[in-house]
Amino acid sequence: MASLPSVVVGSTLKLEPDFKKPTVTSLPLEKRNHSPMILDKDLDPFNLDFREALSLIKEGEKKVESAAYVPLLQECIKNNSVSEAEAIHAHIIKMGIHEDLFLMTFLVNVYAKCGSMDSARKVFDNLPKRNVVTWTSMMSGYVHNAQPEIAINVFQEMLEVGGFPTNYTLGVAFKACALLADFELGKQIHGYVVKYEIEDDTSIGNALCSLYCKSGNLESAVKAFRRISDKNVISWTTVISACGDNGDSAMGLSLFVEMICANVEPNEFTLTSVMSMCCIMQALKMGSQIHSLSIKLGYGSNLRVMNSIMYLYLKNGWIIEAKKLFDGMETISLVTWNAMIAGLAQMMDLAEDGIINAHSSGIEALNTFLRLHRSGMKPDLFTFSSVLTICSSLVALEQGEQIHAQVIKSGFLSDVVVGTALVNMYSKCGSIDRASKAFVEMSTRTLISWTSMITAFAQHGYSKQALQLFEDMRFVGARPNKVTFVGVLSACSHAGLVEEALAYFDMMKKEYKIKPVMDHYACLIDMFVRLGRIDEAFDFVKKMDFEPNEFIWSLLIAGCRSHGISELGFYAAEQLLNLNPKNSEAYFLLLNMYLSAERWKDVSRVRKLMKDEKIGKLKDWSWISIRDKVHSFRTGDRLNPPYENIDNFLRDLDDKASTMGFELQTTLELRTEEDDEAAFPRGRHSEKLAVAFGLLSTPSAAPIRVIKSISMCRDCHSFMKFISQLTSRKILIRDSKRLHKFVNGHCSCGDFGSLV
Repeated sequence: MASLPSVVVGSTLKLEPDFKKPTVTSLPLEKRNHSPMILDKDLDPFNLDFREALSLIKEGEKKVESAAYVPLLQECIKNNSVSEAEAIHAHIIKMGIHEDLFLMTFLVNVYAKCGSMDSARKVFDNLPKRNVVTWTSMMSGYVHNAQPEIAINVFQEMLEVGGFPTNYTLGVAFKACALLADFELGKQIHGYVVKYEIEDDTSIGNALCSLYCKSGNLESAVKAFRRISDKNVISWTTVISACGDNGDSAMGLSLFVEMICANVEPNEFTLTSVMSMCCIMQALKMGSQIHSLSIKLGYGSNLRVMNSIMYLYLKNGWIIEAKKLFDGMETISLVTWNAMIAGLAQMMDLAEDGIINAHSSGIEALNTFLRLHRSGMKPDLFTFSSVLTICSSLVALEQGEQIHAQVIKSGFLSDVVVGTALVNMYSKCGSIDRASKAFVEMSTRTLISWTSMITAFAQHGYSKQALQLFEDMRFVGARPNKVTFVGVLSACSHAGLVEEALAYFDMMKKEYKIKPVMDHYACLIDMFVRLGRIDEAFDFVKKMDFEPNEFIWSLLIAGCRSHGISELGFYAAEQLLNLNPKNSEAYFLLLNMYLSAERWKDVSRVRKLMKDEKIGKLKDWSWISIRDKVHSFRTGDRLNPPYENIDNFLRDLDDKASTMGFELQTTLELRTEEDDEAAFPRGRHSEKLAVAFGLLSTPSAAPIRVIKSISMCRDCHSFMKFISQLTSRKILIRDSKRLHKFVNGHCSCGDFGSLV
């Protein structure tokens, strides 16, 4: 770790006059005593085009005043041209004015800005003398070219030869420390600043605040900010961003209010940072006020600011407001399109009403992508990965295949992020063969790619392939993480491989030092439940370092009901209800369990609890997409055209299934006690309606894909197995818990996916 030389930490170093009260915060680029007097009017760069002046410089033999080179060198920076700078440098040497300190310092700066630090260093090393501007230019160049360690070495050299840093020099040093994450050296330089009582300087305070922010020391960052005597917009923006970066959005918003009260006008970076914190805090009211302020300050057409406001509205469910903002933009960049699509995609996860609003947000996102495609603008890899994720959630295979074709045309198929998104999309849409093909065709694979494919095999019941792929992954040197092991243990669970599961569990803990989390225990509990070893499943619950979540109690309930262990099932159901007293699905599950056991006192008790908690009927919806049109069904719907044939078709299917041994196992009670007289007819749960419509409306070999808002009941689950066998159709239903893939009378969940 670097440290300051002893000359700095000792007491002998003195500052130059005027350093304690510096007023200049940037490098001076022009020398006051230099006048642009030209010795030959034909060589006047001020009056010539750059190319003409450069040509005359290369060919000319007459001397030019040194200040005349400055505009030419500035043009070299603008053009990022090292060769042009070298030509001018050669002429400077030829004219014998290479000892002009101002000019050569400027040349150091030019080479640095053009990325040629070797040339900058040669000029620097050949200077007969150096001032603080020269040293600082060299430091700044190394920082600019991602060589902060060398910048610190130059800083130390300057101090060792008795050079005196300015506030700008110290700011560059702080930036280098931040890039190196050398916060101890940063503290030493801070001590230097404290010693000479210049903490109140604006540029130094800003640099200190930024340094402590990147070190994760928010308290010190705020202290550095508070010591600044003249806080500018950069000061405020730095400390506000520091709060956001270090997880204290509330303080960041409070500081923003303080900034406005201090009459400091925010810039676009301040506004985007604050809007980001409004998203985290879900401070919609404050965000809308900042939106108004942004327009007032003239940022109404600023893409960065408007994108952040639009994202806030999307995250809080203000789709209409977000669309108004989006549609009202004069120019829409690809970043804006991506923000709109990603915002709608995130709303699918945040939808308070569950899958109903999530499905609506997903459809809106796909429509937005279609608009992007029609606009003529080309999507990038971020667009494709977002849209493929949406297709995964919607089980929209046809749309996913179309986007896959666009990916191939656009040349992004080799991108690992897009490739992994394709694997996930095909897997979640039920096409494990296509998922495997997408994985095999990936040119490079990350840990996420391997984990996605292992998990896909496990979810589809291909346990042997999942475990083999895990061993292949280890063979090529990829190190698994905790998510990988969830996929591995899930594969063992599906196949009932107890010894292998326990061995992998030990490997995870001992070889890879991964501490088990809830999902790992859930896989093992699921395995014992499937095998009917309920006591061992409950033993694992006791071994956990944390309380079981809803999913684990649901697994135990399914196991107890399946194997006829009623008392433990009632206990698990009560625990599920205690964990989430507002979970309507848990109430109906427990109520139906007590109804089946004819425990009428408990039935009355649960109904009273439901009434007290104001638990309404379950929102049982299902959707099916056919030829890009979405059809929705709700339990108890009165079927009108074009759905009037579904009833007769379902009765016919029910009769045929009955001849094969299908019997109604239970009827999920979806309404409250007051609605009992309106009992739903047999076979009218929403997924049955959707599947029946799909069978009637699609070619005989086409798979049926349905999304359902709640868990499937046991009756519907059993019915779908018979229907898949009767019709020789593949039926995929994604409910609120998992994906069910029914093929030839079997389900990928192993019959443990239905709880009620």
